[in-house]
Amino acid sequence: MDENLNDQEVLLVVEKDSNELKAVTGLNEDGTPKTVKPEAKNEPDFLKVDKHGDVLENFFENFMRQAKEPTHFHFFKVPLEKMENMVIGLQELLKNPENPTNKQMLDEQRVMPESFAPKPYQAIDESRINWEQLESIGVTREQLVKTNSLDKMLNWQKSPVLFPIQGEISGIHLQTDARLSFRENAEGELSLRVHSVRQQPELDVPLYGTQLTEEDKKNLLEKGNAGRLIEFNVGNNKTINAYVSVDKLTNELVVLNADKIKIPDELKGVKLTEQQKQELKEGKGVYIENMLSKNLKPFNATVQVNADKRGLEFHFPDTQQQSQNQNEKIKQGELPNTFRKVKLSEDQKDSLKEGRTVYVSGLKDKKGRDYSGYMTLNKEQGKIDFMFPGQYKEALKAGLVVPDNRHKTQVAANNDGAKAEVNKAVNEPMKKGQSEPTEKQQEKQEKKEEQTQEQSAPKVSRGRKM
Repeated sequence: MDENLNDQEVLLVVEKDSNELKAVTGLNEDGTPKTVKPEAKNEPDFLKVDKHGDVLENFFENFMRQAKEPTHFHFFKVPLEKMENMVIGLQELLKNPENPTNKQMLDEQRVMPESFAPKPYQAIDESRINWEQLESIGVTREQLVKTNSLDKMLNWQKSPVLFPIQGEISGIHLQTDARLSFRENAEGELSLRVHSVRQQPELDVPLYGTQLTEEDKKNLLEKGNAGRLIEFNVGNNKTINAYVSVDKLTNELVVLNADKIKIPDELKGVKLTEQQKQELKEGKGVYIENMLSKNLKPFNATVQVNADKRGLEFHFPDTQQQSQNQNEKIKQGELPNTFRKVKLSEDQKDSLKEGRTVYVSGLKDKKGRDYSGYMTLNKEQGKIDFMFPGQYKEALKAGLVVPDNRHKTQVAANNDGAKAEVNKAVNEPMKKGQSEPTEKQQEKQEKKEEQTQEQSAPKVSRGRKM
């Protein structure tokens, strides 16, 4: 390790209820820490903390603004040159973090994110919760923990699930399903908020004094988001620009100040253009291609800010929309890389563009059985047509297709019966690019011929046994 880095420190992170420390390298688009194993070989990727710089301030300012559950992570800072040894020691202490001695030693290296936030963030202290109030409507702490709701609610979020709520108000028994959250009133007292399920979003009622447009209502009903920034008067002659979305579990309209959202420079492996970032910032839906899933599989989706999720969400196009997009690309001369899940070579795509009929093998039916056939580019309709070998022979005789010269030997051998003399005795179809039978095919054919000859040879009588 470079001796010039000895005065630098590394930021480590561990998730709640875990003792596996990792080295921080940055932030993911959802605000969670991006990490690698704290090993010397990963040193170039570490988020290095200069004792005289503002790296920590910038990191935690973004972390506190974007992270949905800041208290789910615990951070520690250690010297870069002593990192590997200290990681081992800290992980042992984290096995029993409530032990007074362990806690004291951990606190010496601990970094509190809220101390770097522009406005100190403070999660809800569980001791402030009125558990009797929750139990009076039929909800227990055990239920909140079991449904992963407590941590989210302690971070000022709504429960991720609906709870059956029942109780009495002015002698009237009420029963409904609702999401729960905690909020502070004007006096700073913590109170429970019940977000009951509505039959439909209340689109015709002014939202914080602002009337939604017909276009807003249509977008909210069809896509769940207004699709633009809406200005709201929050009092004292102060206005904010905010996103508006529908809570899909309750049909409640949710408003989120635009200042709470930071659009990333890169999303799922795709570097966003300035125009894409601007449109996302404005609340518009942006169609992005070739993003990578956690399994590194490419996918396409429309991305948009969702106020209820407090971040970006993905809308996946339906099969019809995907087909339309594919058809348009083919019409413009851009052929797909696969046909019925079989990868096409550049050679095959070139032949298709030239108007030739191309042989394709390795296709599988619904039962997993192999089959093959011929492809022809239908540029007018923006698709690739398929023919089975029998259909191809008829089309070829009628002059409706143009054979692919690049695979002439193979096409002739497999379908036209025009086999070379050396191949006439072999009944198996040859594979792509094969112009003569393999040794195994030849042996198989010779063995078959021997069996045929033995069966057809006249039987010799051995006389009658007395």
